[in-house]
Amino acid sequence: MSQYDLVVIGTGPGGYVCAIKAAQLGLKVAVVEKRATHGGTCLNVGCIPSKALLHASEMFEEAGHGFESLGIKVGKPKLDLAAMMAHKQATIDANVGGIAFLLKKNKIDAYHGLGRILSAGRVELTAEDAKVTELAAKAIVIATGSDVMPLPGVEIDEKQIVSSTGALALDKVPGRLVVVGGGVIGLELGSVWNRLGAKVTVVEFMDKILGPMDGDVSKQFQRLLAKQGMEFRLSSKVTGVEKKGKGLAVSVEPAAGGAAETIEADIVLVAIGRRPYTAGLGLDEVGVKLDARGRVEIDDRFETSVPGIYAIGDVVVGPMLAHKAEDEGVALAEILAGQAGHVNYDVIPGVVYTAPEVASVGRTEEELKAAGVAYKVGKFAFAANGRARAMNRSDGFAKVLADAETDRVLGVHIVGHGAGEMIHEAAVLMEFGGSAEDLGRTCHAHPTMSEAVKEAALAAFFKPIHS
Repeated sequence: MSQYDLVVIGTGPGGYVCAIKAAQLGLKVAVVEKRATHGGTCLNVGCIPSKALLHASEMFEEAGHGFESLGIKVGKPKLDLAAMMAHKQATIDANVGGIAFLLKKNKIDAYHGLGRILSAGRVELTAEDAKVTELAAKAIVIATGSDVMPLPGVEIDEKQIVSSTGALALDKVPGRLVVVGGGVIGLELGSVWNRLGAKVTVVEFMDKILGPMDGDVSKQFQRLLAKQGMEFRLSSKVTGVEKKGKGLAVSVEPAAGGAAETIEADIVLVAIGRRPYTAGLGLDEVGVKLDARGRVEIDDRFETSVPGIYAIGDVVVGPMLAHKAEDEGVALAEILAGQAGHVNYDVIPGVVYTAPEVASVGRTEEELKAAGVAYKVGKFAFAANGRARAMNRSDGFAKVLADAETDRVLGVHIVGHGAGEMIHEAAVLMEFGGSAEDLGRTCHAHPTMSEAVKEAALAAFFKPIHS
């Protein structure tokens, strides 16, 4: 039996980062991965491939509709979907290959197969050839991520009714695409196929898209997506999908009840969320407790109800984000090595990688109102930003929320080109407890999109200069 200080089950962002950090801190580490490649959902069928298609489809849209206004005449672009998918796969291969290299570089033993916890300190590995191996470890980490949330009564076949996995691998542009769910995944993938020529309809149960995000952001973003051609059915639910000839008939009803309508579609994308993946791990038998939503219960040191067994990432409470899992992986590795690992859950940015992007960190205006916190708001539109105008990227705004008494920044929300990069100055500021005045008085290069964030901070503190 192989003996380790740490065995990590799952090599998504949380798992592989935890393993590498632990190895860097001197622990003997092994990882167990059910896929043939490392990187989990994120690198294989999630974050990375979706960003490849988002970027490629944005370039296609720009060539067809944006170049001429800049004085560039290229004619009507022609889509080569197979080549676009090849770019996506090359991106995946480079990234998962990089993770394999990092594991080897850090002298981590990588096992491929299904991992099952037999008891604290013992993991059973069943390889593809059915060979069973047992690994012993002082600590075991559950980092198995999440899986697609099913829609009751609708069976995903990954051909006509697809999850995000199938939506990343369509062999032709659908004429009509119905997206069930107005969250990040549905809007990102819906925007890909919308730009490539599909008629996209988004059906969302709530009365707004991007449910947990700031209300101003949601409203503005929906208007921008509608301007791009996407249609929305809010406060609505899909109650059934039936095959109709070569297409599909999607039954949609008001969430509050009422008469149903039928929407015809060629493809239906089910994107109503994700759920923790804990199947086959032996958690019940070992005594690892789950909460009412199927998440692994942990304490403030990431330890489960069974001493010596830990959990991080999508299987535990918190946003299902790769970077949140990575930070937890680092913190846990430090704890296991006798250090003081920590994650600041109040400063975890979230990004929607559409065009324009949406980015957020900290609390929303709705959350502050509900908590009874007195706050100030500063907003600045990109329409008044010189760099944004020069690039024809003037949609959206930056919004800063600060404590009314202390001026400490509590949340920052951005809709605009490059929002996913701009949000990080706000995250750094908030990590150090900075104020709106601090941000507004920090010199920003001119002309940059980031000047809008500065102006929004000035607006929250006193008054902006350029509006």
